[in-house]
Amino acid sequence: MSRSVNQLVGYGFGATYVVVGLLGFTVSGEHAFAGEHGGHLLGIFAVNGLHNVVHLLVGAALIAAAAAGTAVSKAVNTVVGAVYLLVGVVGVLIGSGSLNLLALNAPDHALHFASAVALIAIGLAADRVRNPAMHG
Repeated sequence: MSRSVNQLVGYGFGATYVVVGLLGFTVSGEHAFAGEHGGHLLGIFAVNGLHNVVHLLVGAALIAAAAAGTAVSKAVNTVVGAVYLLVGVVGVLIGSGSLNLLALNAPDHALHFASAVALIAIGLAADRVRNPAMHG
């Protein structure tokens, strides 16, 4: 059975986020579950327990959507991309203060913006259904 571009991206990003979420627990144990401080995954990306749980949930949602089919995967990729765009903007705005419950840092922001662009672009542009009535 062939998979659509959105499904492949959903499975790929989903698996990546699940792995990142699991690996995050190996470096975040010394820190509060939620708060501005966290461990550093790969020595770069700040994570805490809440950030890890979010990664696991996002990964699971992307995988479940990919398994549900092209239309669901297309919608979820776009929505998750939009949410990551918002997380990127909010993360930059709140900085490293007490509102930063996910222990976000500059490399996290860059990765969230990159994920947002990729997921939104794939969600909106790939797997478009042509309407035969509109194409003569």
